[in-house]
Amino acid sequence: MTLVNRPRRLRRNSAIRSLIKETKLDVNDFIYPLFVVEGKGIKREIESLSNNYHFSVDQLKDEINEITELGIKAIILFGLPDKKDCFGSEAYNDNGIVQKAIREIKKVNKNLLVITDICMCQYTDHGHCGIIKEDYVDNDETLKYLAKIALSHAKAGADMVAPSDMMDGRIGVIRSILDQNGFMDVSIMAYSAKYASAFYGPFRVAANSAPGFGDRKTYQMDPANSDEALREVELDLKEGADIVMVKPALAYLDVIRRVKDNFNVPIAAYNVSGEYAMIKAAAEKGLIHEQKIVLEKLVAMKRAGADMIITYHAKDAARWLREEW
Repeated sequence: MTLVNRPRRLRRNSAIRSLIKETKLDVNDFIYPLFVVEGKGIKREIESLSNNYHFSVDQLKDEINEITELGIKAIILFGLPDKKDCFGSEAYNDNGIVQKAIREIKKVNKNLLVITDICMCQYTDHGHCGIIKEDYVDNDETLKYLAKIALSHAKAGADMVAPSDMMDGRIGVIRSILDQNGFMDVSIMAYSAKYASAFYGPFRVAANSAPGFGDRKTYQMDPANSDEALREVELDLKEGADIVMVKPALAYLDVIRRVKDNFNVPIAAYNVSGEYAMIKAAAEKGLIHEQKIVLEKLVAMKRAGADMIITYHAKDAARWLREEW
């Protein structure tokens, strides 16, 4: 009698499938983005990111309590200032919007991990991620300002800073200024492989951060390159990054896998706004099953090698995972 291999025996029912599941998705994997704005009494749905909101600081308490109740352990903060200038000065104002939000969040839940985006695009009147000289972002001049932003966030109580600008050398400069000022325990999540992607559109509306001229291809990466991503990751690690990130996630699963295979460090995947918005739009038209699609793509990011996922789906996914149990 010929022996027949029968892999289907281990797919026979849900109990067996759960026992042999190779990749586990958990609420502890999620980092939830929050957008904070100046003003009072504001909880305003973001047109480009349905079911996500702009919050004034006084409206954060209920949101933080809900996030906590769902079991989400970490958030990443993005701020929208009332005024902008060529130096992005509100970004490093110790009483700026993100700084005020950090202090409020820590009052509500001191144990919630607060990560802050370190960039200038929301704060500059030209919308680029650094200081402009002759229509070009000056790399080394920008580093001075990024360091000031990171230090201001650390002083306000941030647990982790996440530089998203893609300037060369910024991790080393930020690590140095944090250490010099006694913030050795504030960690750095580096946007190490951040691509010049078309998937960022809804975020740029949400953060009012579209560039006023040109594009960001002189500092963000070419989507065609993955060897370059490994070089960027290696540089950031040498400069002191604690976590490295690949952004976007869904169209760059191969890059996540390559980073995982080459570096034994924690990896974050950013499930970006365009990836979110496409699923929401298709679900609203009844073309897909939103819950199944979302959980499948988040599992794919974990399977590719991500240890944590920044996602606008975090609250919904946390609820769905509870239902599965």
